[in-house]
Amino acid sequence: MDLEEQNQAFRELGPDAILDAVEHNGFATDGRMLALNSYENRVYQIGLDDAEPVVAKFYRPGRWTDEQILEEHQFAAELAASEIPVVPPMVNGDGVTLHQHGPYRFSLFERRGGRAPELDDPEHLLILGRFIGRIHAVGASRSFTDRPSLTIDTFGYDSMNFLLEEKLVPMEVEQSYQNIAEALLTAIKSKFDDAGDVPMIRTHGDMHVGNVLWRGESPHIVDLDDARTAPAMQDLWLLLSGDRPYQTQCLAQVMDGYTDFADFDPRELHLLEPLRALRLMYHAAWIARRWDDPAFPSAFPWFNTRSYWDEHILALQEQLAMMDEPPLPWISDNFGNQ
Repeated sequence: MDLEEQNQAFRELGPDAILDAVEHNGFATDGRMLALNSYENRVYQIGLDDAEPVVAKFYRPGRWTDEQILEEHQFAAELAASEIPVVPPMVNGDGVTLHQHGPYRFSLFERRGGRAPELDDPEHLLILGRFIGRIHAVGASRSFTDRPSLTIDTFGYDSMNFLLEEKLVPMEVEQSYQNIAEALLTAIKSKFDDAGDVPMIRTHGDMHVGNVLWRGESPHIVDLDDARTAPAMQDLWLLLSGDRPYQTQCLAQVMDGYTDFADFDPRELHLLEPLRALRLMYHAAWIARRWDDPAFPSAFPWFNTRSYWDEHILALQEQLAMMDEPPLPWISDNFGNQ
């Protein structure tokens, strides 16, 4: 089966195939199935007879190789073995975490409930900083061999070139988009040059609040699907928003926890806004690359409108202005002004 046929099967994935896949792994399902919030893959909570539900994750064809998925699974297992509260894939009696059912690759996970962390709560930021520090201590202990790296090319230039070459930007704003994207990429490269040769480690890769479930006094960290080699800042900047004084305050709270478990190179502060900019560019191209999946037009109906591109160009312009600001200061009660 070629990739296009796999993609067509993925788009047509239905309840019978989902339940059959889970049952072929030894689970007696009770027919209950709840689609969970995921666009890149298909993720479902599956009810079981006389047992807690499990979560089944069906992988989008062509996104990752088997080796890359298994390397993500190994990273999750390492973190769990270090008593870091991630949710790793379940291992069957044969030691397998990645399963095949017909054209579908999938994994099963224990269900973990919880609520989003409160990023305006200093205690939550401190605790998140500690857990990300622990993740990075493990992440720095060895390297990925198959997972990709976050680079200016892969997140920035590839995103811009895809949108322009595929004629996905409205003609009337295409030149405006190209001009601001090229200027932003030049500024991003300059900031990376300012940071210098910072460490590249294994990271979660997508540490937004939707991937953190708060239970009691502790978070559970889920979905390492975007795990990749990147600067440590990639897992930290998503915790920071608001104006500069507020971000400075939040950074101090996060870093007070982070540095209990991992070293942090202050030069990485040069990368905070560049990484934010790269995510803006990558996100637009990601939606465009998935537009032939019916789930995307229904989830992002505004994407191919002129108003979206006007707003996207404005966001890139605002991000370019942020690149002129000096890095956030690292002011810590524990460490002083770093």
